[in-house]
Amino acid sequence: MHLSYPWRGSAVWTAVAVTAAALLTAPLSASASPLPLGSSAKVDSGLAAAVDDGSEATFFVVLKDQADLSAAEGKRGHAVKAKAAFKALRAHAADSQKSLTSFLDKEKVGHQDFWIANAVEVRGDADLVAKIAKRSDVARVVEEQHYELDDVEPSGREAEETGEPDAATTEWGVSDIRADKVWSQYKDRGEGIVIANIDSGVQYDHPDLVANYRGNNGDGTFSHDYNWYDPTAQCGTEGVPCDNNGHGTHTMGTMAGANGIGVAPGVTWIAAKGCETKSCSDGALLASGQWILAPTDHAGQNPRPELAPNIVNNSWGGGNTTFYQDIIESWNSAGIFEAFAAGNAGNGTTCSTTEAPGAQAPAYGVGAYGSDGRIARFSGFGPSLVDGSMKPNISAPGVAIRSAWPGSTYNTIDGTSMATPHVAGAVALLWAASPSLIGDIEKTRTLLDQGARDVEDTHCGGTAEANNVWGEGKLDILASVQRAPQEAANVTGRVTDRSTGTGLADVTVKVANGSDTRTVTTGSDGGYRLALLPGTYTFTFTGYGYRDSELTGVGLVDDQKLTQDVSLTAVPQHVVTGTVLDVTGKPLAKATVAVAGTPVAAVTSRADGTFTLPKVAEGSYTLDVTPTAPVLCNGTAAAPLTVDGAEKTTVRLPERADAFGNSCAPAAYSWIKGTDKVDLSGDEDARTISLPFWVSLYGVDYNSASVTTNGLVNFMSPRLGDYENTSLPAADKPDGIMAPFWDDLILDNRSSVQTTTTGKSGKRKFAIVWNNAATVSGSGRVTFEAVFDEATGDVTFQYRTVPGKGSGATVGIENQTGTDALQYSFDQAVLTDGSAIRIAQGAK
Repeated sequence: MHLSYPWRGSAVWTAVAVTAAALLTAPLSASASPLPLGSSAKVDSGLAAAVDDGSEATFFVVLKDQADLSAAEGKRGHAVKAKAAFKALRAHAADSQKSLTSFLDKEKVGHQDFWIANAVEVRGDADLVAKIAKRSDVARVVEEQHYELDDVEPSGREAEETGEPDAATTEWGVSDIRADKVWSQYKDRGEGIVIANIDSGVQYDHPDLVANYRGNNGDGTFSHDYNWYDPTAQCGTEGVPCDNNGHGTHTMGTMAGANGIGVAPGVTWIAAKGCETKSCSDGALLASGQWILAPTDHAGQNPRPELAPNIVNNSWGGGNTTFYQDIIESWNSAGIFEAFAAGNAGNGTTCSTTEAPGAQAPAYGVGAYGSDGRIARFSGFGPSLVDGSMKPNISAPGVAIRSAWPGSTYNTIDGTSMATPHVAGAVALLWAASPSLIGDIEKTRTLLDQGARDVEDTHCGGTAEANNVWGEGKLDILASVQRAPQEAANVTGRVTDRSTGTGLADVTVKVANGSDTRTVTTGSDGGYRLALLPGTYTFTFTGYGYRDSELTGVGLVDDQKLTQDVSLTAVPQHVVTGTVLDVTGKPLAKATVAVAGTPVAAVTSRADGTFTLPKVAEGSYTLDVTPTAPVLCNGTAAAPLTVDGAEKTTVRLPERADAFGNSCAPAAYSWIKGTDKVDLSGDEDARTISLPFWVSLYGVDYNSASVTTNGLVNFMSPRLGDYENTSLPAADKPDGIMAPFWDDLILDNRSSVQTTTTGKSGKRKFAIVWNNAATVSGSGRVTFEAVFDEATGDVTFQYRTVPGKGSGATVGIENQTGTDALQYSFDQAVLTDGSAIRIAQGAK
């Protein structure tokens, strides 16, 4: 399919992002200005106002038809339910969105297509909004919005505390919900359960959180893919967790923190950064919501729903909307328990002050109270203005809550944000104690409600047992666990070194029964614990430096107590040497070489590319080799390594690729001279030219492009004023570009831009040539070109003369939404005269 407009449906952004079918806002108000082609009740008033003056706005088109998730709801087993929900949602969206996306293609409008709830994100003007609103398959057209983290109320206690907590003392909230009694009476700290938050991020290496982060390899190294996601890009592009606000670290500490601050310190945690700082954009929240159901790598690719968490905490919200409702229902169908803050808009008396999404009927909303037993003055009361439902559902400690804070410190603050993670952590204790409840949202809510301590306050409606001030009452997780099914078998054990008897920490214990798999890690003394349903299991024990041990056919019955100790045998260690080669096959210095998932210290390749790892235990591993800056076209290698003696290996780095699959490599220089002049001149100028054959960029075919004085080929639209080059990708425009040499350039009477076409049809090459362009910085003149190959679809950047080796330029390509790019260099002196770089098109 060939199209002559900016981009088509096959090029939609495939990084995770979501929206809701009932996505937010009230009907178009009578006072709103009419839209072109007639106003519609489908269009919210905020969007109508945003485009009324001829401006463009970003908005969501929500389709009427929604996926049937009943099959997923009927499945058993966490991974099975998540996979079923993911499959149903993605397939339904792909089928039902075809008509809408075809219409948008014909209108020459770019779009992002989402699957967790049937919706498409678009940017356009009033005319486009009106056309979309008239479609029979569209339910709502709603403006993009921004939400706030649940406000943090200042506590009366010291705000910042840098001393370490007393390991023997639990925080008042943990004790008040009787989590510590669950620890002592049931030997249950949430082992084998995975919990997550959508928040401002998490300091993953905080002393009270680092041990049970799922990305912790147990050897001083970390694997963040599938364990951390940052659609905001506030933490950088390397995929390393951060928290630039503190809120997310605090809520995670209350759920999973050690030393008495966390309700369930035995859980495993992961996180998504849904808030840039205090403000949370639609895009980041929705992307995070989808990632919870199907975690991905840090680029948002290769989703794996079987790695979804069991529980997700959401301490954010605002207003009285139906935003996020379909995401909540999708999570629930996948067996993922969600907890939402009820909001801090209360004043101690006024009713109907809860805020969405916690105020929505499908959400489990949480109010806050203090250590004096009184409801917090700020805690939101029901009934819900969204749908009239009783809110909050339950209340938990939310005043003067001390928890983890970035900088490896602690902070004491107030808010329903602080109450909500008490509930999320409590569910982890409940599911760890009674595994038959895992994924059963309704039974879990019922047990939380039944265990809660009633507080009578009916001034906003309800009864003594359940009202719009306290919900079902004060959270009491011990009472809920006592009411839960007690059929689980309790397995405890200790993993030791066979020769010394010493307990082995950080050994992975994987217990499988068909599709039901639970995983825990041994503590510092080698001990572990799991509560399991009756059945027959396989136990696998894996630890670096030891031979794996597997026990099959382990039968468990109701309420059995089984001690399963295991001794592991140490294996010999050997020297591993090797050589790192770059993408061209030349020795590469300063590359980092690491044996993934082991405590073996990483080394750096020498000037001749060689390296030595002095001691590696026998076994099969992955050798991770990462080039240092400048990376250029060198990718990261993940080479298999089997050690059964002294080993010698050679690792050649692959071509570096972006998420779409575009890759780059040095190429043979073969200059093509321009013949036809493009009418470009001066400092800031652009011209649209016709292309002699279709050129593809991120799956989109074009027959025209804009050429600028600043060394850009822009496929979306002519855009002037882009004299300041940036790194790629970047959220700001320009998007949909090829940048053979993006810098602030001037075309004077000694300069020109030319094009030429060579070869026969099917094998043609088309060159855009910048001749003798002057840099505004005064560093000199540059001659370069972009050569498009009809036969292969590749583009080659060639450099005849380059002042300063390109130290002020950006070189690379970027997709149409500014979310993916293949950058060769940014402000680096890496280009040479007479050189060439080939960029091969990806196949995704």
